[in-house]
Amino acid sequence: MSGQAETDLTHDAFLGGRLRLWQPRQGYRAGMDAVLLSASVPANKGERVLELGCGVGTAILCLGTRVEGVDLTGVERDAAFAALARRNGGARLEVVETDLTDMPLHLRQRQFDHVLANPPYYDRGASVASDDPAREAAHGAETSLEKWVRIAAKRLAPKGMAHFIHRVESLPDIIRALPHEMGSIEVLPLTARATRAPERIILRARKNGRGAFRLHPPLILHQGDSHQQDGDSYVPAISAVLRDGAALQF
Repeated sequence: MSGQAETDLTHDAFLGGRLRLWQPRQGYRAGMDAVLLSASVPANKGERVLELGCGVGTAILCLGTRVEGVDLTGVERDAAFAALARRNGGARLEVVETDLTDMPLHLRQRQFDHVLANPPYYDRGASVASDDPAREAAHGAETSLEKWVRIAAKRLAPKGMAHFIHRVESLPDIIRALPHEMGSIEVLPLTARATRAPERIILRARKNGRGAFRLHPPLILHQGDSHQQDGDSYVPAISAVLRDGAALQF
């Protein structure tokens, strides 16, 4: 993708046009998960935010668009995605091109108020790889989910928060992987419609947190019991997140 022609890219609007991002026309493209994860992070001006596996920068730049004055850093191992993240973020996003398991010393010496991640969803020991390299890198896990979770926790400052979005089946694995100092765990299930079981979860935990575990009621994304017609069927709260850059409160 490095040096890729402009015709191989699209320049897409997010948050109702408040943010525009370059991304590949083919292969892996950012979707709703990144925007919802970003919206769930209760960051404040002046705080330091790190995203592991930032891709073209969708989640962390959505956060930086919603909350002004945050210090943004992204880690991305794919050179082409890292280049697009730099292009998308400009001066407001520091992009470190490295594998999250081999971060440079200058990054390992820093602590962050928030670390967010959308780890690959599929264990390639139990699923079929994609023919598209970028899509495979995004969805096929080479680095274990346990390592994603532990590395995120390690980069947190005291009282800092880790944020993950993943498949609901992975919830026990994420909780088991959290180091003992991570507490105040909250889980928000995401379900497409009221009649369906949740397929995704957002989990957050605080370093040195002492709060009780909280399982929130499922967040329903679409109105109605089934898809009836083409067009936007999001419930008002989700539409506000996707179109207006609103925070996702839970």
